[in-house]
Order: sequence, then structure tokens, then C-alpha cells
Amino acid sequence: MGAADQRFFDALRQAHFPPARNVLSAHLTLFHQLPPSCLAELDRLLKAIVADGPPPATVSDIFSLGGGVAYRVDSPELLAIREYIADWFAGSLSAQDRGIPRLHITVQNKVESAQARALLAELRRDFHPRPLSIVGLAAHHYRGGPWETAVTRNFRGRR
Repeated sequence: MGAADQRFFDALRQAHFPPARNVLSAHLTLFHQLPPSCLAELDRLLKAIVADGPPPATVSDIFSLGGGVAYRVDSPELLAIREYIADWFAGSLSAQDRGIPRLHITVQNKVESAQARALLAELRRDFHPRPLSIVGLAAHHYRGGPWETAVTRNFRGRR
């Protein structure tokens, strides 16, 4: 995300995510698990993808996760990028990653449903759909807690 969007969603996570579970910055997940053996190929693929401009995206809604709250993100172009990557690595995708993701930014999770409902109501009071800046794509290694950045590529072109 762009810097202003990153600050906004990180602040919401800081305020509403259980501290012991808040080990990530705010993010959009395109894949949950690509094999580490794909990393060099993924880096080359991302380098080609980011030569184009960033995909337009909209924060379109806020919704319940049951025990948390997330902002829905609409971006057909980002989903098309994701589909291209998925097709490239089709034989290596986990069952979870074979489906099409529901793009979202989680700002609260793993709390009691009453707490989540209260936050959802609070955030919806002042919510208006708005553009979301997508500045790049990244891949991370999961190391049992904090995530370690493996690849980061920023969009360079204009769309």
C-alpha cells in the first residue's frame, strides 16, 4: 500500500488487534503459501509485472470476520495479476491458494464476537468507499512469528 494507506491501516491494527497476535503490518494477501523453491522464479515474474503501473483499487466496505473486522478491497486488475501468478505456478499451489481470494485488509481478529461487532458498528459510522494506493508486490517467509521479507517489487509504469 501507499504510505498514507499503510499508516491508516497499521494504526487501526495497533488499536484493535490483540497485541500478542499483531505481528504483521496491514497487508493484502494474494497467496498464503508458495513453495520456497519458487522464489527466484517469482522474483523474475514480479519484476516483469511491476513494469506496468499499479492496479487501481478501492476500499469498498467493512465486514465482519466473526471474531474480527476487515476492509473489503475491490480491484479486478489486482485479481488479474494474482490470476496470472496463479496460472504460472498452478502445479505448486496449495489447496487454499487454488481459489480466488476475497481481497481485504484485516484490522482486528481473534477477539470476542461482541467486541468485533462493536468495532464494526463504530467504523461503519464514518465509512465512505475510497481509493487505495497499491505501490508494489512482495513475498515473505514465515518464520514462526515475524515474517521475513523475501522479495519486494514496486510498480514503475503508468496504468
